[in-house]
Amino acid sequence: MNIFRLAGDMTHLASVLVLLLKIHTIKSCAGDGSFAISLSDRGNCIISVMLGSVMCISQETNLSRVYGVSLKTQELYAIVFVTRYLDLFTDYISLSYNKDQDTFRHYSLMLPCLFLALIANEKFSFKEVMWAFSLYLEAVAILPQLVLLQRTRNIDNLTGQYVFLLGAYRAFYILNWIYRFFTEPHYVHWIIWISGLVQTLLYADFFYYYFQSWKNNVKLELPA
Repeated sequence: MNIFRLAGDMTHLASVLVLLLKIHTIKSCAGDGSFAISLSDRGNCIISVMLGSVMCISQETNLSRVYGVSLKTQELYAIVFVTRYLDLFTDYISLSYNKDQDTFRHYSLMLPCLFLALIANEKFSFKEVMWAFSLYLEAVAILPQLVLLQRTRNIDNLTGQYVFLLGAYRAFYILNWIYRFFTEPHYVHWIIWISGLVQTLLYADFFYYYFQSWKNNVKLELPA
């Protein structure tokens, strides 16, 4: 494991810890980032299953109180997890949720991703198509959350740090792929590379306003 991969994994873990800290300290998570865990390896898979189970239990008992968290993004990441780790089957913290503002038509993202997975995959088999589908869907799964943050315009420090760390984690992975391309023979994975690049670019606008907020020492706000 090179330094970029390690930095990416640690940044990803830090984003989860920041979100858990926010959930623990603020029960009313207005403008909170999503409980979006994209898995980079099997170790992260175990963490995600544990945290996801806790969230699902809480949602069943107190869903009406979830405010500011994009449930649409959670559903998309759940599909990412299920479709990416099919081989696992073969060889909720109380929040407040504002359904009125979380209106992104997230299912409209799924069909294009599935169609792309059918025509652009490493091997035309069920597992490989689902793997490609999970990569394409993960690349755009943060969109409902970013749209929700633009609508609420209420981004506290922990939320901003959480979303920033999620974007930084993928950015570090791009550096990891570049490093491996030059140091490992025959290391070419176009589907992973392009999906990761698209995912990182979606954070570009957020990164800009995040750094402007940090530079000017003002509250982070996204333009409507």
